Amino acid sequence: MASLKVSLYVDSNSWEPKKVNCTVKALNFTDSKCLVPSFLGGGAFVVSPFCNLKHVRVSRLETEELETSELSLNGFEGNLGNESCVSERPNLGREKGKFNVWKRFRRVKRVSNYRSNFREKDRKSMIVFDENVIDSQNGVDFHAENVGPLSSLEQCNEILKQLERGDNYGKALSFFRWMRKNGKLKRNVNAYNLILRVFGRRGDWDGAEAMIKEMSLESGCELTYQVFNTLIYACHKKGLVELGVKWFHMMLENGVQPNVATFGMLMALYQKGWNVEEAEFAFSKMRNLKIMCQSAYSSMLTIYTRMRLYDKAEKIIGFLREDEVILNLENWLVLLNAYCQQGKLLEAEQVLASMKQSVFSPNIVAYNTLITGYGKISDMRDAQRLFADLKRIGVEPDETTYRSMIEGWGHADNYEEARRYYVELKRLGHKPNLSNLYTMLNLQVKHGDEDDAVRTIEEMMHTSSEKSTILGILLQAYEKLEHIHKVPSILRSSLYDHVLRNQISCSSLVMAYVKNSMIDDALKVLREKMWKDGLFEDNLYHLLICSCRDFGHPENAVKVFTRMPKSNNPNLHIICSMIDVYSTNNDFVEAEKLYLMLKNSNVKLDMITFSITNRMYMKFGSLEEACSVLDAMDKQKNIVPDTYFLRDMLRTYQRCDKKDKLADLYYKLVKRGVVWDQEMYSCVINCCARTLPVDELSRLFDEMLKHGFLPNTVTFNVMLDVYGKSRLFKRAREVFSMAKKCGLADVISYNTLIAAYGRSKDFKNMSSTVKKMHFNGFSVSLEAYNCMLDAYGKEGQMEKFRNILERLKESGHSSDHYTYNIMINIYGELGWIEEIADVLAELKESGIGPDLCSYNTLIKAYGTAGMVESAVDLVKEMRKNGIEPDRITYANLINALRKNDMFLEAVKWSLWMKQIGL
Repeated sequence: MASLKVSLYVDSNSWEPKKVNCTVKALNFTDSKCLVPSFLGGGAFVVSPFCNLKHVRVSRLETEELETSELSLNGFEGNLGNESCVSERPNLGREKGKFNVWKRFRRVKRVSNYRSNFREKDRKSMIVFDENVIDSQNGVDFHAENVGPLSSLEQCNEILKQLERGDNYGKALSFFRWMRKNGKLKRNVNAYNLILRVFGRRGDWDGAEAMIKEMSLESGCELTYQVFNTLIYACHKKGLVELGVKWFHMMLENGVQPNVATFGMLMALYQKGWNVEEAEFAFSKMRNLKIMCQSAYSSMLTIYTRMRLYDKAEKIIGFLREDEVILNLENWLVLLNAYCQQGKLLEAEQVLASMKQSVFSPNIVAYNTLITGYGKISDMRDAQRLFADLKRIGVEPDETTYRSMIEGWGHADNYEEARRYYVELKRLGHKPNLSNLYTMLNLQVKHGDEDDAVRTIEEMMHTSSEKSTILGILLQAYEKLEHIHKVPSILRSSLYDHVLRNQISCSSLVMAYVKNSMIDDALKVLREKMWKDGLFEDNLYHLLICSCRDFGHPENAVKVFTRMPKSNNPNLHIICSMIDVYSTNNDFVEAEKLYLMLKNSNVKLDMITFSITNRMYMKFGSLEEACSVLDAMDKQKNIVPDTYFLRDMLRTYQRCDKKDKLADLYYKLVKRGVVWDQEMYSCVINCCARTLPVDELSRLFDEMLKHGFLPNTVTFNVMLDVYGKSRLFKRAREVFSMAKKCGLADVISYNTLIAAYGRSKDFKNMSSTVKKMHFNGFSVSLEAYNCMLDAYGKEGQMEKFRNILERLKESGHSSDHYTYNIMINIYGELGWIEEIADVLAELKESGIGPDLCSYNTLIKAYGTAGMVESAVDLVKEMRKNGIEPDRITYANLINALRKNDMFLEAVKWSLWMKQIGL
């Protein structure tokens, strides 16, 4: 036994990412210490042979050592299951299955019970420590009969190690607490490492953190990388990226320097979670510490390539050269993939050539990566060359090779070649992956091979692919070609059966049909569906109706609505959408019919219903009904209009001339604390201009400007009119100047300012504004001429009045009713009956004819001139021409009769007014 030796060495020439080659040479069990290779953490550990070794066990040492040393520092995916890589000491000389697991605790002082005729594997040892006795039946077989307060640290640690490897973590924790109570944890880093493994497996991270503080502050243990590697390993195994970050940063905060294994595990963990920021930090720290971890370079390069951060990936490639990293197979493959993903196939070919010059034999993965790269850029000539090279060098193409060739020919839109490789893949007994099936389906759809498309769909249905995904691919392929009308003939058997049974797939199909105006096909699917979900079905019909409307086909929405299943309880959302659809179709009768049906039902109307109905009535000019909708909404106290509906309400009350309603709504807006945006300010100012005091309007306008909102042209003109009528010309000029600077002053702006000056008899500014209007590129409008005529006429400046008339005729503008009415009114005030007759004759000859205002003005003029009979005749003429007299008409007539002492006739007309309700 003294001559038996075992040693370890690493063969750097055969370094591969998944395995470290180890050779068993010598191990002297007579020595108490054995050096551990540096890649396992370094340092020395103590072997305490407290049990007797038998000759029959020695032959197992070689196998055991190889198992514990198969650690991949350059590829942690498969071999991190061996936790010896993160502990301080690897476990040498232990046979699996030799020792039993502790089974129970007993409160006895000491038990030693051995059978006289026992076999090694059936032995039961009772190990006593303090007042707790652990029965190790089917567990660890120790040759020491007693473990107590005087037992050595090595013996206690060995017991803890065996308990940690068992399934019952509670026993390991109980024994650890016993060790703490008996002073076995002072400077005992090994014990803490073992118990941290337990916490890592259980996911007790708070307990692990507390244990680290305890070992540092209470037990006097020096924190080393092995402590944190144990926890980082547990996080790596479970994919807990954030916790891995936490332990790494805590490691650095405590001044502990990581080793190769630390960075290997961390970078592999960050690669799984695609955590770019932490990966960059760890990689930078590794390079600063001059630590060489090949897998870290691969992980960093893979992360950047996957995230399409190709510039950063190039920097990592530069670091590989700068740091003189001896590339292993994983490094070569990752480097090759990085160039292929970027489309740099020339550089990738150079990498492949370098691989061939190194110790690595031709690798099928490398060729597959290049073939995939060429396929992505549709360079199938070079892909075919590489495929041929495989057979030339004696490497058989594998499943991935054929799959990549199918994808490549698919990118190149070569259906025949893709089909050839697809058939060959299946002939060799391989199965196409989902990507291959999707590629073939797209090609078959594009090239009109409908029979093969059906077969491919059936093949996809038998894979693990989501059936809804298959349908989506099919619809996308046909929509791209604008051949969606062919889908009904393709959808057969199992896929169509899935559509009829699955709500999501059914809705996807009918939506595609509706989008392409295949309403009959969509309704057929809905009739044949086998799923039952009333709420989902209503929502689907609502979506179809809205989609038809949004796609610009309201007639299809009507078709869907009329054919959908009828219900005793109308769906509020569907009815609202249909009211909007009928309004779009200008079908007022059907829209109103649906609203009245809702109103008379037990359905509680919501804000959207009132909003849509209000817009419907406003569109068709039914102002009273629009106001009644708002009144009905006010009776439901729980409805809160949104911003859009509030603006509609303001416009409705304005058009209905409901000044009281406008004022109430405005002050409700102020009290409610509604968020005012540019549209709300403009709407309130425009609608409430004739309702609110000028001071309040002015405050709103200033507040709008203060918040940085730019008024539109209408708002500028409204404020011009408000200030002009209030004779606040200074403010009016400020608003006008602001509108000009913003390029928002239009003809109406000038007309409004001219009218304001005219009403105030400020002829100088009025004339000046007309000149500015002409100078700024605006022709003097008919409205401006009318304003000047009215102003000069009412002031009795008939010479200027006539000049304006001449200029109006020369401008080419045709006089309108307002022009003629102004002339009649001015001539009537002066008693110029002949001129009035001329104007009336001209008015009739122009084809315009008198309107209600014209007749009212004429009656007033005839009354002033004492021509009462002519005034009465005008009333009869009005009715003959289909113009119904209003209150002003009768008032002017009665005044004319009174002025001419015809009181009895005046009384008769007054009684007539009351009789007709005026």
